[in-house]
Amino acid sequence: MVGKPPSSSTPGGRRATVRVKSAAKRTTSSARWLERHLNDPYVHEATKRGFRSRAAFKLLQLDEKFHLLGPGKRVVDLGAAPGGWTQVAVDKVQTGREGWKVVGLDILPMDPVPGATTMQADFLEEGAAERLKEALGGPADVVLSDMAAPTIGHQSTDHLRIMALAEAAYDFAEEVLAPGGAFVAKLFQGGAEKSLLERLKRDFTTVRHAKPPASRAESSETYVVATGFRGANMND
Repeated sequence: MVGKPPSSSTPGGRRATVRVKSAAKRTTSSARWLERHLNDPYVHEATKRGFRSRAAFKLLQLDEKFHLLGPGKRVVDLGAAPGGWTQVAVDKVQTGREGWKVVGLDILPMDPVPGATTMQADFLEEGAAERLKEALGGPADVVLSDMAAPTIGHQSTDHLRIMALAEAAYDFAEEVLAPGGAFVAKLFQGGAEKSLLERLKRDFTTVRHAKPPASRAESSETYVVATGFRGANMND
């Protein structure tokens, strides 16, 4: 298990810059990607802290801003692989008493995360949601979705694909969240479509968009963060 992370959600210190030369078997673009990766302070900090990916800092920063996680909470992590968000969730919610729970799911395989229940499945396949509910064994305080469909470079199509995942994630969250709970989902810039945004504003006391500092500036990803779930049966 990852040790309790330092309070700061941003890397510190200075490092020597690594330069990568293009080679016959490496394109200029791949060399630039590798150079950016090797010089990414979040990559270095993730390695130092034992996180499986730099994405862990996105959740740390979202939690720092919105206070999503805390001791004893029950969390579902959708799109969990390779496990960075799951590690952060376990570190934040584990306590000496019973009740806390972290359940992660991804279509890709991932190594077990100590303290969490993880499973490999396509979230959109029949039965996946029921497996999650069974593993959770009760209501959730937080549903996180970092799911993203493979992009094809066509902005409107990519947006529709990730919106479909966000909508499906909220369909699930609406069924399992306890009153007062929170929902976080990755989107592409342009924000939530009207239908999802209307649902979230109806069901939560606060709905905001956020792009954590750890999200690369050139990335079009952003997150919708809804807090203060009013309860699944409020409109009955």
